Amino acid sequence: MKARLGTLSTAALALLLAGSAAAQQAPDDPFRWLEDVHGEKAMAWVKQHDEKTTRVLEARKEYRPIYERTLQILDSKEKIPSPELLGETVYNFWRDDAHERGIWRRTSLASYRTPDPKWETVLDVDALAKAEGKAWVFHGATCLAPGYVRCMISLSPGGSDASVEREFDTRTKEFVPGGFSLPEAKSSVAWRDDDTLWVGTDFGPGSLTSSGYPRVVKLWKRGTPLSAARTVFEGKAGDVASSGSSEILSDGRYDVVTRVPAFYRQEMYLVLGDRLVRLDIPEDAQPRGFFRDRLVFSLRTDWTVGGTTYRAGSLLATPVDDLLRGVRKMDVLFEPTDRVSLASVERTRDRVLVRTLDNVRTRITALSLDGTAWKRSPVPTPGDGTASISAASDLTETFFFTYQDFTTPSSLWLVEDGAAPAKVKSMPAFFDTGGMRTEQLEATSEDGTKIPYFVVTPKGFKADGNAPTLLYGYGGFEVSEVPRYSGTLGAAWLARGGVYVQANIRGGGEFGPAWHQAAVKQHHIRNFQDFAAVARDLIARKITSPRHLGIMGGSQGGLLVGGTFTLYPELFHAVVAQVPLADMRRFSHLLAGASWMAEYGDPDKPEDWAYIRTWSPYELLKPEVKYPTPFYWTNTRDDRVHPAHARKMVAKMEAQGHPVYYFENTEGGHGSGAVNKQTAKVTALQYAYLWMMLR
Repeated sequence: MKARLGTLSTAALALLLAGSAAAQQAPDDPFRWLEDVHGEKAMAWVKQHDEKTTRVLEARKEYRPIYERTLQILDSKEKIPSPELLGETVYNFWRDDAHERGIWRRTSLASYRTPDPKWETVLDVDALAKAEGKAWVFHGATCLAPGYVRCMISLSPGGSDASVEREFDTRTKEFVPGGFSLPEAKSSVAWRDDDTLWVGTDFGPGSLTSSGYPRVVKLWKRGTPLSAARTVFEGKAGDVASSGSSEILSDGRYDVVTRVPAFYRQEMYLVLGDRLVRLDIPEDAQPRGFFRDRLVFSLRTDWTVGGTTYRAGSLLATPVDDLLRGVRKMDVLFEPTDRVSLASVERTRDRVLVRTLDNVRTRITALSLDGTAWKRSPVPTPGDGTASISAASDLTETFFFTYQDFTTPSSLWLVEDGAAPAKVKSMPAFFDTGGMRTEQLEATSEDGTKIPYFVVTPKGFKADGNAPTLLYGYGGFEVSEVPRYSGTLGAAWLARGGVYVQANIRGGGEFGPAWHQAAVKQHHIRNFQDFAAVARDLIARKITSPRHLGIMGGSQGGLLVGGTFTLYPELFHAVVAQVPLADMRRFSHLLAGASWMAEYGDPDKPEDWAYIRTWSPYELLKPEVKYPTPFYWTNTRDDRVHPAHARKMVAKMEAQGHPVYYFENTEGGHGSGAVNKQTAKVTALQYAYLWMMLR
């Protein structure tokens, strides 16, 4: 019966629509007080549940060894120091046992290529946190090309999305006295020149959107107060955000203002003198950047222009001057097929780097422009796993990419001046992969759609239905789940005899925009149907059985697993919901939730609530149903997905008599921790729970 919730008849839909207006006027639920993030009563509830859960899970024999091994992996000096190319200098942010909050450091490209690079510390976040008495979390640096001397450093107190912004000088390695500075907010900053900053922040009442992001874009001159910054653009209150930036290339620059009225939609304006001129491309197109005199962008829907129809998922390029003059002639850099999609686009000085997914396997192609003709050359990768461009500079012909799969540790490859890739770094093996096997299989969802998934089986695996199995999924916002190496997953799960499964359900981006659009708004029920179909397929193949099958997901994936176990409780015995959404009746009123209505719909509209209520985990809970005992965890400092989603889900389950585990970190933002020890603890709690439930 639950499986049919997504296929409502016309009559049933009419009844829901009729009743939904009354539902909107229903009294507040009894757990609304848990939305008071730091309230005394709410935090007492959190403390009580943390103590109860950790008392049980930390006593498990698996907890301590998993915690210690995870922390060893996270603190390992043998990890690849992820490169960031600022011109010809390699920057890296690094955390280990000696640098709990991390150091921002740099070295030359030549030194980076050696086994033991000579690093120079630029900013010590631990020392800064100690000196200022703040639990700072480094959120990156925005630096002015081509010199990369002036940077705006983002520092978050406790890991929340909201950060303070401070001007930093990479030559003196000090914050600039009297320089640009913004207080804590979800700000947007970018350099225009040495003395001018694009800024969007909380300027006061009315300056933010309903999602909590900047609505107003200003130019701020050095030496003047923020109140004197000149307004360049104002979006609408119901938008997601607006921002300004300057694209500074080796052969020119573009000043740009972007308005995002909703997810998957944006308007792009060129600043020409005192005028803003909108670039006439579809609102749902995704700008990928400028290259030479051209704008490069991809399509989310078919576009017919100039007598030609360009397919959704295509990557196009056209001269900016042509766009401004109304000329509609596009170069097609990539065109998708049913199982080949666009994954990402980067650029160097002379090439556009196009990364694609071929049935969830990565390919990279470099495109160069010879006059008006595009030349293509494949970039060789080590295998059929996942290659990701990790750093590229549009001022040089240098870029890095990583390669990995579920059982192959990540390696880092350098490409210079069009030469063949050269391996420069390798991550060590953090677990023994002997006897492990990876296979790609397919399940059939309720409407007949084939849903691919990867299965990694451990040494000695037998398909007898008894294997502890962890099924992971996300399925939203056009995000692709691809094979990746995880030392912590491998050590805590695979090496201990667990089966790992990663599902490529609709809502993700594995097969282009249509794969995503097939599971948004009124079609979002397919998200849960696809995930359940994979679970049934695993059971039918005797890879596992409901008694030994657990599911895990975070954020949108937390909504996925929450909705799936409430719709199909008979399929699972364990659930890990990480920083999840759950109360989909209230999501658009909590923190950044309003920005996700393009994905889920607007619960304040009766016609949208009619379908949202059919898969909202918080709404679906019933006292008479037997559910698997789930483990929910979140972070107090998560200012993206409100911690009340997890809190209220747990409180409601307990009130109905359902057992549940809950843990809440006080730091970490929308993630597993602000420092490695916090991440190690959450990881050990999760896997101790899974082994307790599924063995």
